[in-house]
Amino acid sequence: MDETWELATLGGGCFWCLEAVFEQVDGVHQVVSGYAGGTTEAPTYREVCSGTTGHAEVVQITFDPSRVCYGDLLDIFFATHDPTTLNRQGADVGPQYRSVIFWHSPTQEQTARRKIAEWNASGRWARPIVTEVAPVPRFFPAEEYHQGYFRRHPHEGYCRVVIAPKVAKFRKEFASRLRPDSSGG
Repeated sequence: MDETWELATLGGGCFWCLEAVFEQVDGVHQVVSGYAGGTTEAPTYREVCSGTTGHAEVVQITFDPSRVCYGDLLDIFFATHDPTTLNRQGADVGPQYRSVIFWHSPTQEQTARRKIAEWNASGRWARPIVTEVAPVPRFFPAEEYHQGYFRRHPHEGYCRVVIAPKVAKFRKEFASRLRPDSSGG
């Protein structure tokens, strides 16, 4: 990792959705789907899906802060999932689908709390944001078949019905943040 790059670790439902969005952001070098915030050492997808490990499905984003700031990543995060539902995103239900920001520095924590206050004040949602803000725990990359899932399987049902609309919403709302090499997705 380049010494000037930073990490962001975010959970907002299924990690495939977040990965598909953040892979298209200019200034993002890499997005890895994985698990964080639980008690099981080296959890598997099946274990995390059981809802008993305490882990959330998250993405760990490596980004260049000279091209995209952490606050902008959080704006994209809040705009592309529902941060007002506890342990749920659409049909995905359980603590593994919670909205969470795992911060890597005190500055990230401050930015996260400020952004939550801003988004709550914006009136975008009728309910308050319930996104958890906590220090980053150990991150476990998900199994290889989860990495780049939407990119590799754009025609599968879940990808077409759930992920593609989130990507389209991102592309419309944050067109100025698209990577120059980003395809129509």
